[in-house]
Amino acid sequence: MPAEKVDTGTGSDSTSQSSDIKLKKQLTLFNGVTIIVGIIVGSGIFVSPKGVLMEAGSVGGSLVVWGVCGAFSLIGALCYAELGTTISKSGGDYAYIKEAFGPLPGFLYLWAMILIIIPSSNAITALTFANYVVQPIFPDCSPPDSAVRLLAAVCICKYCLIRAYHIFLVPHDM
Repeated sequence: MPAEKVDTGTGSDSTSQSSDIKLKKQLTLFNGVTIIVGIIVGSGIFVSPKGVLMEAGSVGGSLVVWGVCGAFSLIGALCYAELGTTISKSGGDYAYIKEAFGPLPGFLYLWAMILIIIPSSNAITALTFANYVVQPIFPDCSPPDSAVRLLAAVCICKYCLIRAYHIFLVPHDM
């Protein structure tokens, strides 16, 4: 990302100090909306309604469950927004955990995200997408696992290639 010179009010014109150089904010409204839609309307919203409806027993009960879960999500989003305004460091969750608990828990969280959570989340999303794409081809039976996995792998590879080609075409997950 390109760096921009920030006036610190000290009268110094030097960019050699680390406090004078900061990354430009390049997240647009469109990027923000696509991130939120990708997170919320990801694979979970297409997979979980069937299970909620089966366990709730009625449409009204499932709507109550979804409403309560939506309220919990709203509370979590408001808490996260409060963290963002209180701790203005870049880094998201990592910065918040590092600020609250120290560098070791922040480091461990970051490595868990990089090695486990983000790859498994991407795999689940790709498998769900592939299942929905392949399902119409096999209307009378379940689609073969190999076809679903192959399409999911192609989706993940395409996603990685797009990110490798130009980092700004796909908004960051973190």
